[in-house]
Amino acid sequence: MAETYLTRAGYKKLREDLEGLMKQKAQLSIDIGEAREKGDLKENAEYHSAKEKLGEVMGRIGVIQDKLQSAKLIDELEVPKDTVAIGTQVTLEDSDGDTVEYSLVGEDESDPLEGRISVQSPLAQGLLGKKVKETVEVQLPNGARSFKILKVARSA
Repeated sequence: MAETYLTRAGYKKLREDLEGLMKQKAQLSIDIGEAREKGDLKENAEYHSAKEKLGEVMGRIGVIQDKLQSAKLIDELEVPKDTVAIGTQVTLEDSDGDTVEYSLVGEDESDPLEGRISVQSPLAQGLLGKKVKETVEVQLPNGARSFKILKVARSA
C-alpha cells in the first residue's frame, strides 16, 4: 500500500468526507429497502439508481479508508533545514527573474492555484533534495526551465 502524505488539515478533511459518505451510505441503504418494498425490482428505477449510487459511495469510502490507513502526517516528518522536501515551502526565482513560492504537499492536497504542488509533480521532483542557493534545471512538460532556490522553510 502506497503511503499518503497529508497535512493535519488534509487528514481532518478526509475524515470529514468519510463521515459524510458513511451517512450517505446509511441513507442509501434505507432508500434501497424502501424501493425493494415497492415490488418488482426489474422495473424499479429508484431501486436500481440507489444500488448504483451505493456502489459509487462504497468505492469512495474504500479509497478514503485506504488513504487514511496509510497516511503519514507531513507535520510530523523530520524535514532537513534548507533542503527541499515534502512539507516545505520553497521560494524560487525563474530564469526570467520572476519569484514564485510553492508548498510541497502530497498529491491529495495539491492545488497549484493556491501555491501547493504535489511532490509527484515534475517541478517538485526536480527540486526534491536540493538546497538553498542551488540553481536547478527542471524538465517540465513545456520544456526545461532553470530555477534558483532562494528560500526553504517548513510549511505552515
